[in-house]
Amino acid sequence: METKLANISTEDRKEIIQAYQKLLRASRNVLNWDDIKQIRKAIELSLEQAGFDRRLSGKLSVVHSLEVATIALEEIGLGRTSLICALLYDTVRKSDQSIDQIQKQFGSQVANIMDGLVKVFDLYQRNVSIQSENFRKLLLTFAQDVRVILIIIAERLQTIRTLDLYDRELQLKIASEISYLYAPMAHRLGLYTIKSEMEDLVMKYTNRDMYKFIAKKLNETKRAREKYIKEFIDPIKEELEQYNLKFDIKGRTKTIHSIFNKMQKQKVEFEQVYDLFAIRVILDSPQKHEKADCWKVYSVVADKYQPNPSRMRDWLSIPKSNGYESLHTTVLGPANKWVEVQIRSKRMDEVAERGLAAHWKYKGVKGDQGLDMWLANIRDILENPELNAVDFIDDFKLNLYDEEVFVFTPKGDLRRLPKGATVLDFAFDIHSEVGKKCAGARVNDKNVSIRHVLQNGDQVDIQTTSNQEPKQDWLQIVVTSKAKTKLKQALRDIQYKESELGRELLVRRLKNWKIDLSDQLTGVMVKHFKFKSVNDFFRDIALEKLDIVAIKEFIQQHERKDHERDHSDSRQSGRSAENFIAPPQDDGQLQGDDVLLIDKNLTNVDFKLAKCCNPIFGDEIFGFVSVSGGIRIHRNNCPNANEMHTKFSYRIIQARWTGEAGGSYLAAIKVVGEDDIGIVSNISQIISKELKLKTRSISVDSKEGLFEGTVSVFVNNNQILNTLIKKVKEVKGVLSVSRIDAVG
Repeated sequence: METKLANISTEDRKEIIQAYQKLLRASRNVLNWDDIKQIRKAIELSLEQAGFDRRLSGKLSVVHSLEVATIALEEIGLGRTSLICALLYDTVRKSDQSIDQIQKQFGSQVANIMDGLVKVFDLYQRNVSIQSENFRKLLLTFAQDVRVILIIIAERLQTIRTLDLYDRELQLKIASEISYLYAPMAHRLGLYTIKSEMEDLVMKYTNRDMYKFIAKKLNETKRAREKYIKEFIDPIKEELEQYNLKFDIKGRTKTIHSIFNKMQKQKVEFEQVYDLFAIRVILDSPQKHEKADCWKVYSVVADKYQPNPSRMRDWLSIPKSNGYESLHTTVLGPANKWVEVQIRSKRMDEVAERGLAAHWKYKGVKGDQGLDMWLANIRDILENPELNAVDFIDDFKLNLYDEEVFVFTPKGDLRRLPKGATVLDFAFDIHSEVGKKCAGARVNDKNVSIRHVLQNGDQVDIQTTSNQEPKQDWLQIVVTSKAKTKLKQALRDIQYKESELGRELLVRRLKNWKIDLSDQLTGVMVKHFKFKSVNDFFRDIALEKLDIVAIKEFIQQHERKDHERDHSDSRQSGRSAENFIAPPQDDGQLQGDDVLLIDKNLTNVDFKLAKCCNPIFGDEIFGFVSVSGGIRIHRNNCPNANEMHTKFSYRIIQARWTGEAGGSYLAAIKVVGEDDIGIVSNISQIISKELKLKTRSISVDSKEGLFEGTVSVFVNNNQILNTLIKKVKEVKGVLSVSRIDAVG
């Protein structure tokens, strides 16, 4: 490796060596000498095959790979196999190194994971939306080995940490993808630290102004917050020391993203969010005593400060499905402020921060064997190879943040289901065949229907009948991803059988009329009778919804038209889209009245400003090709931007304002302040006399000494709007001013 590094610049060599040494330090207690030799071999192969290529960010590929491998080891808890795969990823996709060659050098496990990673890369190369049908390949890879997804999470985390090195368009695309898919995945896998960092960084690039605002506010209030935390902690610390407990107690400021969520959910300003931080008590107790010690700490906290019983969360007695264990309470601290306190052991804290990978470490299972036990816990959703991408993403999202209910089988076995789960969900949780034949249940010795919603502590005895069959409306009854997956497959099986029956019936009848059924003719009939698919066409024949006589008449008419077409003049046959060449156009300058430049060189195109975010001149914007063919202009921080970038990336085009602002744009602001009629008068003065803006409407609603008003005005650009917001904020009695996205 030293020989290869001798041929590059001092700066690059230093960067590679530092990344390599960091990886070795992180792996000191995990890898043995033979493992390190394999890691070194992978790095040498990477340098030999991929050379010193650079990524779009400008970073050396080998440095990026080393950093991803360090995250996989240090922050996720993966082992030697995953490290080698992370290091070889760029090598295999950029060079002619085959998976077979990788298998010979590093073994079949590494080869299988590398095969999955390469397939995922190929999927991204095709610029496929993450909700497209082709995304099934990624999910089938997930089914083979979940480490593929974990390595991708590590890679996405490293990428978003260096997102400043990418251009603005790529920043938005990568941030949207991480927000939609990988942050929720990290949460579900118990990787809370990674999930929180991803969410904060996504917000940094998709909602920069709000991110900077909250970060600034947190910095401004840091000293007062630290003083309050010390005042809260000191009496608890003094009391706990008398119990001879080994503990660490500290205050932890909540993430910017979670604070922003609270502001939106509670519809309050930053100053009105009371729980900006939480107190965490971490006990260094033996595993057999840790729960008892946690309750001792709770007793001390509850004696010192009044707890809120409705905010008590006990995940010690029954941990979450991803392994999370902790005791949460909210108490009334000094100055009558509510403070959240989290109590857990050192072991529980590591599981909470690093997910289930840490859980197996404490089980006493080391290396890849323990990892295999962990991976087996999260394969269930992809048991069915027919599962498509949209089904998976929808079903996966259903279970991300829901609370859980615990119910019992007749034998007393405990089953965990999401809150809102029905009898039918419980039946499918037992077995797919039980679910398909479910006709109802006896819950706590009372007969109930399949729609009955289960509650904590219910004892459920499923009733089945042999003539029961799954129905389409059952999809509206079940809420768990497992039940939806199994049910969709059962419905597909039924539809396929009906479709085959319809095909056989049609072939038999057409044969009697001496007509052959070809694939081409089938396609023509599907289009003529306006069916979405061939299967739907044949199903309707089997269910006698489509008359076979009508089909016969259409075929005969179609054959007559074909015959007539064969004898018609064919001079127009060469006139096709394939042969069409657009006439050359001059590369003219933008006309003075073009206020927008769309996709670098398109002018005078039909565009409209989107109503969901109401862009005005000067806003950062992008174009979205609508179904009707026109273009809608959206702000980069539009509420729907993430969904458009992830689902319909192929319809996104660049757009920017050109020249000077022309015309007026309707904008609206929301004003909250003390209920004083003079405030409205002062705001009107600023709008009409000081800024000379035209007002469309002002509406005011007052309640409990506060007023909330909406002001709609016409402005030339966003600078004028920002000036208006700034001046209204300075009016005495005004508490908050914010821009409204959608304007009626």
